[in-house]
Amino acid sequence: MDRLHAMKILVRIAETGGFAETARQLGLSPPAVTRAIAALEDRVGARLLIRTTRSVKLTEAGQRLVEDSRRILAAVDEAEAAAAGSFGRPTGVLTVTSSVLFGQLYVVPLLCEFLDNFPEVTGRLLLLDRVTNLIDEGIDLAIRIGHLADSGLTATRVGQVSRMVCGSPDYFARHGEPLHPADLARHRIIAATSVSATQDWRFGTPQRPGVTVKPALHCNTIEAAIIAARAGWGLTRVLSYQIAPDLAAGRLQATLVDFEEEAMPIHIVHAQGRTAAAKVRAFADFAAMRLRANRLLNPASHA
Repeated sequence: MDRLHAMKILVRIAETGGFAETARQLGLSPPAVTRAIAALEDRVGARLLIRTTRSVKLTEAGQRLVEDSRRILAAVDEAEAAAAGSFGRPTGVLTVTSSVLFGQLYVVPLLCEFLDNFPEVTGRLLLLDRVTNLIDEGIDLAIRIGHLADSGLTATRVGQVSRMVCGSPDYFARHGEPLHPADLARHRIIAATSVSATQDWRFGTPQRPGVTVKPALHCNTIEAAIIAARAGWGLTRVLSYQIAPDLAAGRLQATLVDFEEEAMPIHIVHAQGRTAAAKVRAFADFAAMRLRANRLLNPASHA
C-alpha cells in the first residue's frame, strides 16, 4: 500500500475515531486498515495511535503527521486539479466562517453574490462567536476581527473596527453627552453580557484608564443592547461595524470617540496561500475587493 494512501487512512481515522468506520468509508477491510497503520508506524519509527476497546486516540507524533498529511494530500489534489485544467475554475463546496453578527450583516450578502457569479460552487456558512481551527474543522476561509496570532495562515487585511460608546440623538438631547469616561457614572448603561463577563470598559492608554460601569439593563445579545440604545433608553458599547448602519442613518451617534482604544483589524484568513483551491482564491479576492470598498468598514479610505 503506497504512502499517500496510508496517509489518507490515518487522516480518516482521525476524523471518524475508529478503524471499522474508516474501513467502511474507504471500502477496505479492517485488516487492511490495520496493516496500513502498522506499516506507516514502522516507516516513521513512532507510534501514531493508541487503541482501546472504546476509542482510538492520536499520539503527539500521530497528531503532527495527521496535520502534515492533510497539507500533503491537499497539495496533491490541487496538483491533480491543475493538471486536469480545473485549477482556475472555482468548483465544489466552499466553507466560510465568521462571527455571528458580522456574518449576518456583511458575509451573507457577499457569499450570495459570489455564488451567483460561480454557480459550480456550493456555499456553506458557519457563523460562530469563537475562533475556529480551519484545518481541523474543514473550513476553507475565515473572516476574523482582531489581531491575529502567528499561525502560518495567509491573512489579507480588508478593514478595521473600533469599540464605540453610543446612544440615540434623543437620549443625548435629554441627558447630555459624556465628555470623559468618568461621566458614564451618571448615565444609564445597557450592557451586552455576551460580549464580556466584566463591566470594565477600557479606554485608550494608561493615561486614560477604564471605568467600571453599573448597567441598568443586561442583554444577552448584542442586537438587544443596540435596540435598547436605539430606542433612547441608555448608552451601550459595541463594535463599530455592529452599529455602522445606525450611525450612517442617524439613529445612533457615537460618543467619547477620542478616548477609545486603537482600532482592530479585519482579515480574510485561509490556508495554502496562492496554492489554495480556485474556489478559495476566488472568494478571498472577491471578498477583499467588496469589504475594502465598504465605507462602513473603511471610513478613512472614503473620506
